[in-house]
Amino acid sequence: MAEKLEEKCKRLIQKHEYRECEKKLGEAMKKEPHSAIPHNLMGILMENEKDHILAMKHFRAAYALDPAYIPPRYNMEQYGINCGYREYAYSAEDCPVRKSINHPIEKK
Repeated sequence: MAEKLEEKCKRLIQKHEYRECEKKLGEAMKKEPHSAIPHNLMGILMENEKDHILAMKHFRAAYALDPAYIPPRYNMEQYGINCGYREYAYSAEDCPVRKSINHPIEKK
């Protein structure tokens, strides 16, 4: 079974193989220019490379391409307001679920 792009990029980023990850994401963007997934992943990669401005641009691009896709919105919230430790949302499974408007974000 083929490894999903999210899994592949997560593995490459964790191994600090940033150039290989960037190459895979560039290929994915060319193949599927209207997909939000590679832009969200590129945002995570750029954050790991300490390019916050470019990361936020990719998160916003992902959100603009598909506002229903939760990971870029979650990542924009994490990187826009938090300092220090943050959790990445490589895919929707990594996003917390809001139980109600009056309760904090909770993980599944």
